Amino acid sequence: MTVKSASNQVKLCKIGSAALTILYWVAGPRANRMKSVDRILVIDDDVELCALVSEYLRPEGFQVECIHDGRSGLARALSNEHLMAVLDVMLPGMNGFDVLRKIRDTSRLPVVLLTARGEDVDRIVGLEIGADDYLPKPFNPRELVARIRAVLRRTRGQGEAAVPDVLRVGDIELDPATRTVSHDGKPVDLTSVEFSVLQVLLREAGRVVTREALVDEVLGRKFSPFDRSIDMHVSKIRRKLDDSDSEEHIKTIRGSGYIFALARAVKKSAAR
Repeated sequence: MTVKSASNQVKLCKIGSAALTILYWVAGPRANRMKSVDRILVIDDDVELCALVSEYLRPEGFQVECIHDGRSGLARALSNEHLMAVLDVMLPGMNGFDVLRKIRDTSRLPVVLLTARGEDVDRIVGLEIGADDYLPKPFNPRELVARIRAVLRRTRGQGEAAVPDVLRVGDIELDPATRTVSHDGKPVDLTSVEFSVLQVLLREAGRVVTREALVDEVLGRKFSPFDRSIDMHVSKIRRKLDDSDSEEHIKTIRGSGYIFALARAVKKSAAR
């Protein structure tokens, strides 16, 4: 069904077998006034889904390139021509996990992983490998747009807003301007989500940051008690910071959230 107005069309469409009804705008002349176009790579073998997602994303200001197999998708993901990738797990030739591993070997390209609904193991594995976020199928393209924008805000900053000062707590230093982290003078390789999580914890060092606050600020969505993605990201950060039972940078506050241990930083500074 199509409803026309002076400058826009509204369509009702369905995606795949899930028969998910989507209300979306197909923009008119105003779309041509965009100052810049964001290039998004979609790697998914469902041609119909790719077409609908593309049609939905373009009026939102995104230029979309669709690839339908893993190997070709990997080549395009490593071309440095895209701001981010939307990657399906189930792909011919090379599955999404292998594509993501190869991307993470050499690139920090932000990646939103598409998983089968109910497959918690896919989401956990994807986050472990280095996905910035995930979205279970079938999905509402409006939510996909929101996830994409949230990831891009984390990786590109907030436009002309002033860059925060370098954060130093104990042996950890985080520079928002260059998006780099060092531990005891040695570089630490973090994904964009991990960087943002650590930035919030360092900024609030010595104070508890709830899971709800982290999900809201870092992932840009409402907290769900069943969503363990933040916990997975924190676990990966701990490993990369060489946390152990005797020395923890990030402590878990049961039933609440996390705290970056300011006391540990003070102790090390005093020792020096």
